[in-house]
Parts: sequence; structure tokens; C-alpha cells
Amino acid sequence: MSLDSQWWRTAVVYQIYPRSFADSDGDGIGDLAGIRSRLGYLAELGVDAIWLSPFYPSPLADGGYDITDHRDVDPRLGTLEDFVALVEDAHAHQLAVIIDIVPNHTSDQHPWFLAAVAAGAGSPERERYIFRDGAGPDGEQPPSDWRSHFGGSAWQRVDGGQWYCHLFAREQPDLNWDHPQIREYFLGTLRFWADLGVDGFRIDVAHSLAKDLSEPLRSQPNLDRALPLDGTDPLYDREEVHEIYRSWRAVFDSYDPPKMAVAETWHPTTSRTYLYARPSELGQVFDFSLLKAEWGRDEFLAVIRRSLRDHQGVGGGLTWVLSSHDVPRHPSRYALPLGVTPEDWLRSNGSRPAVDPAAAQRRGRAATLLMLALPGSAYLYQGEELGLLEVADLHEDDLRDPVWERSGHALKGRDGCRVPLPWTRGGPSFGFGPGGAWLPQPAWFAAHSAEAQAAEPDSTLNLYRRALVLRRALHGDDLSLDWIDTGDPELLCFARRNGWLVVVNFSARPKPLPSGRVILASRSLDGDQLPGETTVWIVRP
Repeated sequence: MSLDSQWWRTAVVYQIYPRSFADSDGDGIGDLAGIRSRLGYLAELGVDAIWLSPFYPSPLADGGYDITDHRDVDPRLGTLEDFVALVEDAHAHQLAVIIDIVPNHTSDQHPWFLAAVAAGAGSPERERYIFRDGAGPDGEQPPSDWRSHFGGSAWQRVDGGQWYCHLFAREQPDLNWDHPQIREYFLGTLRFWADLGVDGFRIDVAHSLAKDLSEPLRSQPNLDRALPLDGTDPLYDREEVHEIYRSWRAVFDSYDPPKMAVAETWHPTTSRTYLYARPSELGQVFDFSLLKAEWGRDEFLAVIRRSLRDHQGVGGGLTWVLSSHDVPRHPSRYALPLGVTPEDWLRSNGSRPAVDPAAAQRRGRAATLLMLALPGSAYLYQGEELGLLEVADLHEDDLRDPVWERSGHALKGRDGCRVPLPWTRGGPSFGFGPGGAWLPQPAWFAAHSAEAQAAEPDSTLNLYRRALVLRRALHGDDLSLDWIDTGDPELLCFARRNGWLVVVNFSARPKPLPSGRVILASRSLDGDQLPGETTVWIVRP
């Protein structure tokens, strides 16, 4: 496979959550061999690259993001030889391969952490992590008010009295990035996977590596929801983190073509977000603005304009994403009434309010065609091409996400978007594997399966296939976009290169269809009317 050095700037990347994609051996867990068996499907879909969420050895306290060895494969998912074969097969299908790098923390079962706990306070082993004495007369209080993203304190006490920092689950102790051994280890890890043929890296929690660990620890009780715009927060988006990524860029650029990278930063998008996308650093950063937006013309218009504006002058790549393994699937989100949060809806098991599946499909398909027409690269999440809705009614006994327990059952967590995929209409797991599945699949998955949709011309699967073929022909490397004022506050309209016009009707009512030749529509058209909750691609001479 031959890649242009700038291939990632306009690529369509398909995220695979390995444990939920395809199971080859019937143990209920997806694996690398399962992914290999479906590469032809992904090539036919029309994506340019696959991104693999963690497949490393892990106790699975947090879905594989708690890692015991960053340079190996979990034996439940395969071997290093299986990984190399997967990369070779992907390249034979003209698919680039991106993998997750998780540098903020390890598993609490990592050899380093086990050694740190055993060695005791003040030992060199503990310097790889963030250990501190507790507050209060007997050290029985956490060292600071830092909070975990999964609920509760970000500090856990160990035998012997000290506390360690974990910004996520207590099974995920944070690494100390002031330690030179940590920096060298991850530089070596990047080279390890790059030498095995990996084309790029997605950097988990990229904004949290550098921390101000000077004493006394500064107060930060607010997570990363509202950060100062000068890089001085004690935990997130610190100016020092960019030094780390400049050293990583030297590794990426030592390969021909250079390896690409994309940063994950969940804090609200600001002008600082795109600093991670500088060519001297990672080159791309996820912009989650559309993913966080509610359905509505004004909000979509505002976040797209802001993203285009803030990206200018940085030199990195634009990204767009609607769904991922961390959020409810976008058709379900966009079908919620304004003001109803996905978290509140999930707490009711999807019953308050009840989501209209037809409305969810209309809005999900319309949002997808809008996103795929935007300049830059698009990241898809497995199963969205099948129009899957969130599985909101998982029983609490089936939940695996640590968010459920850590939040005191206040947040249901992310399992509803991680339910294993349906490939066939029937079978013990709708074709996911020869046995069952690690999360229960709903009966309605049968109609959404790849098999059921393949022969249906108007299915969501075939809409994605047509859209990706047309996008490749129309998109090119031109990043310009011209907004068109239709005079209608419920229509969003913009023009791309070669006379490509994109029109989105956010209302529920039909609108007059603009002139030109419609080459793609998110739902069937009726004469010269643009139906409600519909996107069309039009070509004008």
C-alpha cells in the first residue's frame, strides 16, 4: 500500500472497538481474527483507514483502556503475529491502520504499579506514578480535591498510607510524565508499533499528560469542563504538554511517509484545542463540537463556523465526528427533545422520553451527509453505517462500564454504544460470532444487520456506501467552504468545489428544493420538495 504523506487530511476513518466488532472463536469477545474476516466489508464500505481501540493486555476495568503491557496483544484477542497479519491484510485492502496509544495511565496490574505499591513510600518505583501523603492529622484525607472523570475523588489510598492519583477509574493510576523513563518508554512504544506497519496513532486523553505536581498541590475540583485559556491549569491542557508532542513528531517524521496522529481532548473546543494539530506536534485533533451539539440549524451552523475559524492558521487537519465508543449513538441523541440530556435519557432506560426510531433515523442520516460533505477528515464509529440506535435499555446487571459504579449509579455509562455488531439476521449473536456476545443484543438488531441491509437499496448501509464513493470523487484536497444564505432560518446551505451544493432541512416540514441535479439524498424525495429532516447533495453546472 502506498500512502501520500498528507492522506489523513481528507480521509474517512472507521473506528473499530475490537471486543464488539467480530468474534472468530466463539468466546463472546471480538478479536483480531474477527476484524481480519471483515476487512472486505470495510473496503466495500469505502473508508480509507481503520482505527483500532485498545487491543492490549488488560484486566478490562475500563474496556481495555487499563493496560498492563503497551507493546503486546491481549491473548483473548490474538497475538502479535495476528496483529501483523491484520496490518498486512488491511494494507492489501488499501486500508491504513491507526491504533490507540494510552499514555496518561496504566492498569493497576501493570508490573510498574505492582512494584510501586510493594516498594513503599519514597521509592524510585513510586516516582513513575503520582503518589502523595494524605491530608489531615493522620493522612486519612485525599491529598487534594482533584476529581475522577468516573465519579468521586481522583485519589486512592494504598496499604502503607500513601495515595495515588487516578483521573479515571481507580484501576487506572496516572503516570508521572515528569519522569524521563516514562517519556522514553512511550517514544519506544511509538517506534515499536510503527515498525510493525502502523500508519498512525490516536492519542487518548492527550491534554492531561503534563501536570503541575509542585507542592502544595493546587485546587482543581472541576475536571476539564472550563479551563483557563493560558495553559496554566494544574491538570489539563498545560503548555508543557506540547513539548511532549514535539518530541513525538520527531519520531513520526523519521518514517517515510511520516506517521499521522490525532489527539483526543474532551474539554470544550476553544482556540487552544487546535494547538495539538500543529504540524510540529500531532497534526490533527478531534473536534467534538458536532458530537456535542443538539439537533438544530443554528447550533450546527455555529459550531461548524467556529471550528473552521479556529482551525485557520494552525496548519493541521480538520476532523469531524458524530459518534464514538464514549457517547450514545448520534441518531438517538439527535432525536431527543431540546434540553433533554443523553445522561438523563439513559437513566430512564430510554423511556423518558421515548425516542421515535423513524425520527432518529431521519436526523442521523441527515447529520451524516452533512458531516461527510465538510472539508477535512471524517471519523465514523462502527455500526453507524447500519443506522444503529443506542441500546438504552441494558439491564443494570449487564453493565460493564466503571462509570456506573463510580458515579453511584447516577450515570448509566457507555455500554449502550458498545453492544457487539449485528452482521446477520439470525444466529446466536446475529453473526457477531459462533457463540453469544459479551453484552446482550436486542431483537431489533436483526433488521439492522449488514445482511438485512445489503440488498435494500435505500438502507442506511447503502447510503453510506454511495456517500463515500461520491465524497471521494467530489471532495479532493480543497478545504474551502462557502456559506449560502437561503433566507430560511431552518435551512443550512453551503457550497464546495466543482459546483457541489449541500442543503440541510432541519425542520419537520418540506421546503422547496434548490435547482440543480440531486446526486444524493438522506431520504426519498417527493418531486421538487426537500422533505423535513433531510440533507441533499446537489451538483450545479
